[in-house]
Amino acid sequence: MGTLIHLTLFDDIDARSPVPIYAQIASRVRLAVAADVMASGDPLPSVRTLAAELRVNPATVVQAYRELEAEGVVEMRQGAGSFIASMPNGQRPKVRRAEAKRLVRELLERAGRSGITPDELRQALDDENRGRKP
Repeated sequence: MGTLIHLTLFDDIDARSPVPIYAQIASRVRLAVAADVMASGDPLPSVRTLAAELRVNPATVVQAYRELEAEGVVEMRQGAGSFIASMPNGQRPKVRRAEAKRLVRELLERAGRSGITPDELRQALDDENRGRKP
């Protein structure tokens, strides 16, 4: 997969979000891996390229990549770049579940700040799911 396609993964990074930018970057990579959009060995955009594209400090991208490396999602190779790590069988569903929990926590926090109760959120989710066609 080319770098241009990889950069589109980061299109919805929101500098105004209460979620830190490095966490948003890491989340996008986790989701791409869990959904098989990115596979083992696929390169991530270079730190400089992604930082320039997002107009953030390169240290922000490094922080995201290091977090992903600590989780075993990314391998950082000195002088070669950052790549999606090989994952043992069964690891992708775990990454997917962990990211789903992260998204739910983020949604609950945002809803709470807006005065929306968990029950109201659950009802809205149920309503949206019923409106979707498989």
